[in-house]
Amino acid sequence: MKAVTNYQHKKILVLGLAKSGVSAASLLHKLGAFVTVNDNKPLSENPEAQGLLEQGIKVVCGGHPVELMDEGFELVVKNPGIPYHNPMVQKAMQNSIPVITEVELAYQISEAPFIGITGTNGKTTTTTLVFDMLKAGKKNPLIAGNIGTVASGVAQEAGPENKIVIELSSFQLMGISTFKPKIAIITNLYEAHLDYHGTLGEYHQAKARITENQEKDDYLIVNADQEKVMGIARKSQAQVIPFSTREVLSHGVYVSDGWICFNEERIIRREEVALPGEHNLENILSAVAAARLAGADKEAIIKVLKTFTGVRHRLQFVEEIGGRKFYNDSKATNILATQKALSAFQSPVVLLAGGLDRGNSFDELVPSLDGVKALVTFGQTAEKIKMAGEAAGIKTIVHVDNVEKAVPEAFNLSDAGDVVLLSPACASWDQYKTFEVRGDMFIEAVHKLK
Repeated sequence: MKAVTNYQHKKILVLGLAKSGVSAASLLHKLGAFVTVNDNKPLSENPEAQGLLEQGIKVVCGGHPVELMDEGFELVVKNPGIPYHNPMVQKAMQNSIPVITEVELAYQISEAPFIGITGTNGKTTTTTLVFDMLKAGKKNPLIAGNIGTVASGVAQEAGPENKIVIELSSFQLMGISTFKPKIAIITNLYEAHLDYHGTLGEYHQAKARITENQEKDDYLIVNADQEKVMGIARKSQAQVIPFSTREVLSHGVYVSDGWICFNEERIIRREEVALPGEHNLENILSAVAAARLAGADKEAIIKVLKTFTGVRHRLQFVEEIGGRKFYNDSKATNILATQKALSAFQSPVVLLAGGLDRGNSFDELVPSLDGVKALVTFGQTAEKIKMAGEAAGIKTIVHVDNVEKAVPEAFNLSDAGDVVLLSPACASWDQYKTFEVRGDMFIEAVHKLK
């Protein structure tokens, strides 16, 4: 960890806890700052806040009192999930108090370079692939961000011999000022998080911040098949490394004659890659580029691509029972993700779908339901998804109470050779605390079938 002195005796507010807030507060306290933590959850129900209190950190819990902003803070470290229209964030900005996220702190103290991955879809899979490739190549990677340990915690342990591979959301990137990854990846850009960002343009601008501080000796790996991503690349000062699933490029990463290639070097035959789904090809290509640029040898990359079958809850193969293959894609919290999951299979599919109702219809899902032989629905959107299934001509549509009951029902509706796929096209919060919990319930129910 770098010897950072610029936070000594500074009065800093950490707004919102969870893992990133706890880590940021502890780190700033260690760096000599006068830290106040403010969290919405009452202190009696807040073990994280109680732990910080025991460290001697001032804690204000049970709400976000705007008058707290009158205490002369010089910096606010905001939990990424707290929107910028929050009154306390607004007050800070009105008072010209800088507002950052914890990933900025991590960068400032880190002795290790960062490999940052962002995009609408594929971040977690790509991050895991890069990490595994560097690990196989003995390049001392550490993993951080939404997928791993909190970035500022990892950065405290990292040395110059390490590389920090970090998944970055648009929420985190909005709160950077000097953060600069040595290698950055933008997997793709679609419409998402408009409830937070307000407009598609603002969402894209947030994603673009991953490269705003990069310089000519840094690398930006981008999706050449999307003009909106290439628009960001054209404004970057970094060396741009494009990847394409559609065409052979003059440089970058692409597929040619059945081979995945990096700058004309053949890496591996496409058919030898274990990870299913055409949509995962974007993740694979960008990961190959990042790993190669970070020094991983071809053999390490090949080893990972031949064995990596997916990240938990992201088109994760669970089990084969009675000739049916069960896949857990609980992370598919929007229609696009479910469309991509369905496109990964040639076999007949029994689809399990449903969840939180955000007010949208599922008309866009209809064309992707061609290969679905039966549909099992649950959650608030069950009726809407049933209507989409009927529009697609699916004859067998069954409604159940939850994912646990959907699994045996799907087994009964399927035959040997079929795929049983949990890909809900919805968030989980109507019935489950997180998509991970929903996916775990699916996995548990599949194992019970045995």
